[in-house]
Amino acid sequence: MRILVQKFGGTSLSTAQARDHVISHIQDALEEQYKLVVVVSAMGRKGEPYATDTLLDLVRKNGNGLPLRELDMLMGCGELISAVLLCSLLQEKGIRSTVLTGGQAGLITNDAHGNAQIVAMQPERILAHLEQDQVVIVTGFQGKTTEGELTTLGRGGSDTSATALGAALKAEIVDIFTDVNGILTADPRIVEDAKPLERVSFTEICNMAHNGAKVIHPRAVEVAMQANIPIRVRSTFTKDPGTLVTAADPASPETGRVKDRFVTGIAHFPNITQIQVSAVEGQFDLQLRVFKTMAQHQISVDFINVNPSGVIYTVFDHEAERAVKLLEAQGYEPKFAKGCAKVSVIGGGMNGVPGIMAHIVEALTMEDIRILQSADSNTTIWVLVQGEDMISSVRALHRRFHLFK
Repeated sequence: MRILVQKFGGTSLSTAQARDHVISHIQDALEEQYKLVVVVSAMGRKGEPYATDTLLDLVRKNGNGLPLRELDMLMGCGELISAVLLCSLLQEKGIRSTVLTGGQAGLITNDAHGNAQIVAMQPERILAHLEQDQVVIVTGFQGKTTEGELTTLGRGGSDTSATALGAALKAEIVDIFTDVNGILTADPRIVEDAKPLERVSFTEICNMAHNGAKVIHPRAVEVAMQANIPIRVRSTFTKDPGTLVTAADPASPETGRVKDRFVTGIAHFPNITQIQVSAVEGQFDLQLRVFKTMAQHQISVDFINVNPSGVIYTVFDHEAERAVKLLEAQGYEPKFAKGCAKVSVIGGGMNGVPGIMAHIVEALTMEDIRILQSADSNTTIWVLVQGEDMISSVRALHRRFHLFK
């Protein structure tokens, strides 16, 4: 069977007009002779009746004491409403379809309610329905434990559901439909001339997602990468092909020539705090004590620089006060700067290319932007700047690497 997985996010399902576009994409896939699995999110965003955050607000205003198991039951409701509504619309169009919960579709997870991990896939029930030429609609974001308890997969869980099903079913491709036309070189709300990318590697989009680009969840990309299942990120509201995410392949499929693209895009992540802890002479266990303290208190650290004189790292702004108090309790005198932003230059083609960092420094210096910290990997260079410089930094780097062309 030629199997296609389509995933539709909340904005794709929130209005009758949007749902018409969804049905059109489903009809297109069926005309192309695909066996089709459709993964759906809860309809709309916070404030709209069936959005997950709206359901959570309902509980917060009525006791706010649900255990995690029961909270998962609530959070699974939005996807179920989306699924049965879409099923009804398809049946009206004469398209045979059936609804399966994540658990019924074979997503088996551990019992970490609220942020469960997939431990096994059992897609036999889906395959049976596909053999009967039915469109299988699956509630995203959820699975079940081996004991049959409903679980949810955490933020981005519907994306992960889609790519996990794509891997288990050996799908030809997984389409992730959103409200933007593919993956762009930068956030279009910041960079007006950001352009859509035709093709990116799994590694590039994973780094973009980890560093603030919200178009797809990094965990979903990692699942697809392990199974080597291509992803297309597309707009629900157009017929454009969007962005193809696949294994690294620097050669153009049309000409075989290597593309001269060192930098793929610019990502940003706001609201982080830089913390500096200096060692006193003869103190050699500072690094161990600092990071062990953070770990013991479940404070996530990032952007880590370690040297003999101390450590520099970042935490989320909302964790900063607690982190500083814990360090002071250890006898340290940490310096910290709240409201910073991490700006990332990402590109699979820049590894080993001289001059990339020089371009970054020059572009920011010309805008009088001070770099507070930097780090790099094979495909990403990160700089930390003051929060008020974030937008100017993204725009300056986008211009410097000619990403608007």
